Amino acid sequence: MPKPRFRSATIREGILRTTTRSFLYALGQDDADIERPHVAVIHTGGEMSPCNVTLRDQAQHAKTGIYAHGGTPHECPVVSVSDGLSVAHSGMRFSLISRELIADSVEATVRAHQWDGIFAIGGCDKNLPGLMMGLVRCNVPSIVFYGGSALPGQQGGRDVNIVDTYELIGKVLAGDATQDQLQMMARSCLPTAGACAGQYTANTMGMVSEASGLALLGSSMVPAVFAERAPLARHAARVLMAAVMSDSPKPRDIVTRQSLENACAIVAATGGSTNAPLHIPAIAHEAGIRFELDDVARVLARTPLIADLKPGGRYLARDVYYTGGAPVILKSLLDGGYLHGDCLTVTGRTLAAELGAIAAPDGEVVRGCDTPLATTGGVMVLKGNLAPDGALLKVAGLKKLQHQGPARVFESEEHCLEAVHVLAYAPGDVIVIRNEGPRGGPGMREMLGITALIYGQGNGEKVALITDGRFSGATRGMCIGYVCPEAASDGPIGLLRDGDHITIDARPEACALSVTLDEEELMARRAARVAVESRPLGGLLEKYAATVGSAHRGAVTHSGAVEWERDP
Repeated sequence: MPKPRFRSATIREGILRTTTRSFLYALGQDDADIERPHVAVIHTGGEMSPCNVTLRDQAQHAKTGIYAHGGTPHECPVVSVSDGLSVAHSGMRFSLISRELIADSVEATVRAHQWDGIFAIGGCDKNLPGLMMGLVRCNVPSIVFYGGSALPGQQGGRDVNIVDTYELIGKVLAGDATQDQLQMMARSCLPTAGACAGQYTANTMGMVSEASGLALLGSSMVPAVFAERAPLARHAARVLMAAVMSDSPKPRDIVTRQSLENACAIVAATGGSTNAPLHIPAIAHEAGIRFELDDVARVLARTPLIADLKPGGRYLARDVYYTGGAPVILKSLLDGGYLHGDCLTVTGRTLAAELGAIAAPDGEVVRGCDTPLATTGGVMVLKGNLAPDGALLKVAGLKKLQHQGPARVFESEEHCLEAVHVLAYAPGDVIVIRNEGPRGGPGMREMLGITALIYGQGNGEKVALITDGRFSGATRGMCIGYVCPEAASDGPIGLLRDGDHITIDARPEACALSVTLDEEELMARRAARVAVESRPLGGLLEKYAATVGSAHRGAVTHSGAVEWERDP
């Protein structure tokens, strides 16, 4: 049988590329190593957050597995931004942007060096979607490997995690807790490395990587510090090398409209992060599939909530791991008729085949679809004259689904934060934060700092908050984000004034977000609106603001999928 010609032959074959072989010799490779397929181990490891600090060690195990199964690995670290260190200040503008930087970095290293495959390891909110976008864009055999979550801390006999600290800040400001209590919580809430422990964005996207078929089933919920991650990484490398050797399956064989619907279904079933409906359309875009917020909404509406996970529920990623991991949730959805079981996975087998021997749910952390926590998903898309292209609300754990009240308008996160600090708002208000969208921010900051303060002040169920910015996956309460169009794109949120009456109705039969202004009044306000003079941005923010699109299409920055031209 003839030896396959790998993409990487482009960089080493022929007399003109003799110097390339010199570079590979200098990396410690011999002729046999050079003749193997060359695989990029792309990770976001580093010391910018506990989410990322274990990833380089996990990459070493991946490299061992790649070499053991016939490949030559190349470690390729890429940039990462920690949401935990950038929250509630101007640095958060760079969080969503980092998703694009990661995707672009994957493309740059894979296409420049003609790598034959990608082993992608991420551990924080924008890492996984950025990596998935990049590998779908490149469309070489690839596998996704989520680095795992942190273990929860313990205080007073109960599990605690980072969100408990955020919310305790609000209690301190309201006079209901002390600084000493806050310090104790800060020291105990995050006892190990790993991503935030609840069903926030990182864990949600970890499950999405499994549901979409791009990751091994059972890989995402293994905690970051568990020894099990080492053999798991080596096993994932073996699966990847099988795909590299046959040049199949590739990411665009796996990412289809049906697999994207499966990804949305696990978000709905787990009460996952509202960031996921931003990331899934962006991944679809890389595959050349038009999959927008309306497409996400249809899946969210038809899928039951079956996992009782924080922030709306009771349990954490560690608890999902002990019940059998994400495959237990997926199997329950499959048995209930809510998944496309014929979708291809990275193993080359269908999702249904991979789930064949998975056990039934435990009934506590994960329920069966016949006894759901709610008949519709834990995330909902709202539409109306205030959000013609949609907005997102996490309804998992919400005690009430309707709210009416006067608008209290703020032009930025900072202006709102000042008011919240001094409790300069009233029960019943609808707090509006605008000019924080992808273009208007720029960068679409998330408002976890504000929402956690409001909750900690005891007003989480007494006010509503809407924004054209984002919310963290850890946000809870009547918090509606991603309002589209954004203010900077002449969206109705930019026309609101203090006192305008806003109606929110998140019941499944309504899904509405509106302001009691008729079209004539909105048109008059739009005509009278004075354009805000744009400030110089420079650098990355300027480039991002000039290229980014609407959030309802994933806030993407390029025109879509193209086929990678390679040497014959």
